[in-house]
Parts: sequence; structure tokens; C-alpha cells
Amino acid sequence: MSDPKADPPKLPYWHLWADEDGISRHTRCAFTAFDMSVLGPGDAPQWKNTLVDDANAFLTVLPPKWVAGWHVNHVPKWIFTLSGCWYVESMDGVRVEMGPGEYAFGGDQNAKEDAEGRLGHLSGTVGDVPCVQLILQRNDDAWTAVPPGFFK
Repeated sequence: MSDPKADPPKLPYWHLWADEDGISRHTRCAFTAFDMSVLGPGDAPQWKNTLVDDANAFLTVLPPKWVAGWHVNHVPKWIFTLSGCWYVESMDGVRVEMGPGEYAFGGDQNAKEDAEGRLGHLSGTVGDVPCVQLILQRNDDAWTAVPPGFFK
């Protein structure tokens, strides 16, 4: 379970820029504007940093031992694992663990609760380190599709 009183994460990155003389330089910076929030109904709180205002691209940091109960993705989304590891268990019992460089599409908006009370998927972190993710999502049904879906 995540601790909402914990210090927000700081994720370092390299910023390439040009100074007033036109000389390109690297500066080590960090994403620091994280707030503890939920992404949708049924989600467990996680650290979120919106990358662009009025857009649907953001970073999340799932703390160690983070678990979200059974829920659906409230909108279709791509989830890219940048570091750490997490799992997603579907209603059919298949559990997939994803680490750095792996990504998944969350398109279970049409799931229906089964006899055991499961709805959508169960997810959580694996291991003792946070799982950092880049999420790209839409707030419409343009990405709603059944595999092989809309990408070839």
C-alpha cells in the first residue's frame, strides 16, 4: 500500500539546450512535480506528474508493495514501463509481469463483473523498487478495439 505522506519521487533526466551563444549544453534536471492521486475509479493512489497541461501524457511512480484492486482502465491507454517491474492479472487468470522497455495497452473498458466479483484486472508492483511508467491515454473511444485492434 502506498504511503501518501511519503516524499514525492525525483526522476532525473538530461536536458539538452542551447545557451545565449548558441552552444549546446547538457544539464541534469529532475521531474519533481508529483502529486499522489488515482488515475481512475478503483485505482490505488500513485505518484503522478502531468508532462503537458491539457494533454494525456504523464509519468506515474508505483511505490513498492503497491496494489490496485480489481478495476478497469477508465479510458484506453498505453503504459510504458521505464524502470522497476509491475504485473497485470486479467479475469481469465493470466498474470503478466512487465519490466523496463515493455509496454501494454489497457483496453478493458467493456469488462463485466464475474461471479467471483472480479472486474477488469488486478495490478501491482513486483520487487522492492518503485515502478516508473509513462502513460499515454485518450479520453474518447478512438482507441477502443479488440486485438489485433487498430495497429497493424
